[in-house]
Amino acid sequence: MSNATPSLSAPAHVLAVDIGGTKVDAALVSTDGHVVRASVTRRPTGRGNDRDTIARHIREAAEAALAAVPGVTVTAIGVGSAGPVDLPSRSVSPLNLPLAAGLPVDEVLGGLVGGPIHLALDGTCIALAEHWRGALVGCDDAMAIVVSTGVGGGLVLGGRPVSGASGNAGHLGQTFVRTIEDGRAVEATLEAVAAGPGTVAWARAQGWEGETGLDLAAAHAAGDATAIAAVSRSATAVGQAIAAAATLCDLEAVAIAGGFSQVSPDYIDQVRAAAEAASVHAYARRCRIVGSGLDGDGPLLGAAALALQG
Repeated sequence: MSNATPSLSAPAHVLAVDIGGTKVDAALVSTDGHVVRASVTRRPTGRGNDRDTIARHIREAAEAALAAVPGVTVTAIGVGSAGPVDLPSRSVSPLNLPLAAGLPVDEVLGGLVGGPIHLALDGTCIALAEHWRGALVGCDDAMAIVVSTGVGGGLVLGGRPVSGASGNAGHLGQTFVRTIEDGRAVEATLEAVAAGPGTVAWARAQGWEGETGLDLAAAHAAGDATAIAAVSRSATAVGQAIAAAATLCDLEAVAIAGGFSQVSPDYIDQVRAAAEAASVHAYARRCRIVGSGLDGDGPLLGAAALALQG
């Protein structure tokens, strides 16, 4: 069994906190991976909120989760945050929360429980969650990525999460991919090309009149040629990036999560085909590419796994 799996000696429950660009979620999670539903709490973050408001809402969400289930012993906190993070300084600077740059996690959540606070990039937490209870169970060398309003990722190598020097290892969305635009090759970050907002913007530039990822999904289902091309462009870019990651890290599997990965029923299939086409070596082509094995609790489970394996 991998060392990343929580042990039986871990506390009965941990507090999981997931800090995102629009909201923060918190909940108690048991050692066997069950989210205590009554404890799930959400507060807004958002680009328009100032630093103090964001910090207050993070702490309020954590306090409300703890108060919802009185009498439960909670001896650790796991925090996953949108990046970049800075593990040496124990701070987070989510790109979509510019007013909260350098937010000190220990100050925000300190004193709530009698044990340690574990911090990681949200992509690392998703990888941990998939490795613990999702599509990557049994894979000791794997990656999880999230394709949504952005593109994030995290790595598990040798059965352990990989954080890197600053904590941002696995941030696949900021790697570069190549697309063909008007007959010429253009390089851009994977996030700019493949995430929901960038894909919608590209489709609109081609004359499509929808406005959201949901609109794009509906147009794709209806057979709209521009929507189909936009989804293919996104999936191809994700496949190219996965081929590079699989080649670099010799991965067994990659799990793809995030709402935009469900924009079409064949999105994962298209990613898989693009990765195979982009892979030079046979070992990279053997990397399995699968959809997430988790539901919407994935980020909280990942934060909990971080605390439990710490």
